[in-house]
Amino acid sequence: MKKVYFYRICLFFAASIFSYSTFAQEALKSTEEEYYDFLSLQGITIRPALNYRTLSDSEWNFTEKEETAGGTELSHPWQNNNLGSKFALWQPQEQSESFYLKGVPQGIFVKPYGPEWYNSYNTAAPYGQNDGALWQGKGYNTSLTAGVRLEAYGLELTVKPQLCWQENREFEYMPGVYGSEYSYFWKGNIDLVQRYGDSSFWTFDWGDTEIRYTWHTLTVGFGSQSPWLGPAWLNPMLGSNNAGTYPKFDIGLRKQRIVIPGLNWNLGEIEGRIWAGYLSESDYFDTDSNNNHNMINGFAVAYSPSFIPGMTLSVNKICLCKWEDRSIKYFNPFYDSNELEDQKASFCIDWIFPQVGFEVYGELGIDDYSYRKMPNPFHTAIYTVGAKKTFSIIKKYGIFAELLFEWNNFEMSQDFQLQWKYMGYYSHSLISQGYTQNGQIIGAGSGYFGNSQYLGVKLYYKKGFINIFAHRNAPDNNYIYNMSVNAGDNFSQLSKDYWARFKTHFSVGIDTSYFLTSHFLIDTAFVYTHTLYNTYKVGESFISNFDIKVELKYTF
Repeated sequence: MKKVYFYRICLFFAASIFSYSTFAQEALKSTEEEYYDFLSLQGITIRPALNYRTLSDSEWNFTEKEETAGGTELSHPWQNNNLGSKFALWQPQEQSESFYLKGVPQGIFVKPYGPEWYNSYNTAAPYGQNDGALWQGKGYNTSLTAGVRLEAYGLELTVKPQLCWQENREFEYMPGVYGSEYSYFWKGNIDLVQRYGDSSFWTFDWGDTEIRYTWHTLTVGFGSQSPWLGPAWLNPMLGSNNAGTYPKFDIGLRKQRIVIPGLNWNLGEIEGRIWAGYLSESDYFDTDSNNNHNMINGFAVAYSPSFIPGMTLSVNKICLCKWEDRSIKYFNPFYDSNELEDQKASFCIDWIFPQVGFEVYGELGIDDYSYRKMPNPFHTAIYTVGAKKTFSIIKKYGIFAELLFEWNNFEMSQDFQLQWKYMGYYSHSLISQGYTQNGQIIGAGSGYFGNSQYLGVKLYYKKGFINIFAHRNAPDNNYIYNMSVNAGDNFSQLSKDYWARFKTHFSVGIDTSYFLTSHFLIDTAFVYTHTLYNTYKVGESFISNFDIKVELKYTF
């Protein structure tokens, strides 16, 4: 009898776990998150954030449009595939109506992640971005990610580290100038590593790991989740997952509707976050152990007005200072620069038209707020424009297309020709490592001191997608522009040596996702990149690189 009773308890417990599921937080730039974003263009899902996104903030839900779809018509292409779920381990029989408990999900929930096994091979040169701590150099690169998320009465614990191995084979690059031959190749204060040493190496990163408490939309957390800031799809200016993570503390308000009490007037939605983090330099920058760490302070606010449906306006402000100079004053979003730190800002607009499946967005970046100090408001300014458009190919069979376009211009404003040399938006004279973490930029992963253009067409069907794209980026145009600053009599020779010799990467490729089963996903990619003037030399041979990717992922 005791054995039968034990089995009944086990069956009841198992049933309680798998009887409840809901859509849950998704990792940034994952296949699932990008699919949910594709559906949001059609009004099928609700975007969980206005401007500030991490894994914990990326909880997607379907709208009534998906729930009311009937007949034989699919409500969305991947309706029959498992995109990952959050399961209830335990829930009370009755929900408490107390002041505090009404503001949190009542129960204990779990969300498994992965495992995900990523593999890539570059035949001639490094290639890859927005891949976290993984550095995809020449040769074989691999990373393993897995984790779990527990939620209980507003308390959230996420553990999702990343373990990487990089073969790091030798390739042609320019000599570094910061104390290591592997550092960046031109002076301007940036810890941007060209190659991580001369041998293969392992990397461990805490990834999307954090502990957080949330009541209603008020949230506070500590961990290592990198924020994605703004509407950019490929190259956000001030926040991405292009580099490894860093420890940070944040507090703020998740997306929240504003209603005037009594009048019941809906003014729209707001969102705001303040955070501080601990940045570290790479092993290939300098030998001064006293400046290995910088403090990053961020402020992000967004507003989506109810009287302009689909529009979001947002502002992001970042301040970098030496860790020894840490101070609570940097949590003040209106703090004025005193030239002892590096301050950057971006202003974003995003407008979605779900009736026609279209989105257009833009971002303007300003370095050191110098627009206040001179009549040229575009001094140090950079910009991004982009658009997305969905198309119904054969709706009955769940075949849709998505057009993706983004243009980034991160070149120095040309009034610097009358002033002094300026590396670009991600560098600063007093913050020697620049806007980086462990040797990689924590903003835009391509075109960072030049420009980038991306065009892709993604075809969704029941079992996956196929994306065909072209990408051009010239990452270091400012390198040549700086040579002409105060060149004087040398300008004629500079023109002969460097005219039209901008280092440029032309990439064309195809990447795919395919559900082998409803839980087992395989991603593949094949990309060809032709690089011009890799070392800016006259008559140099060009580089042709083939990148091959295979990723296996299991979703619970």
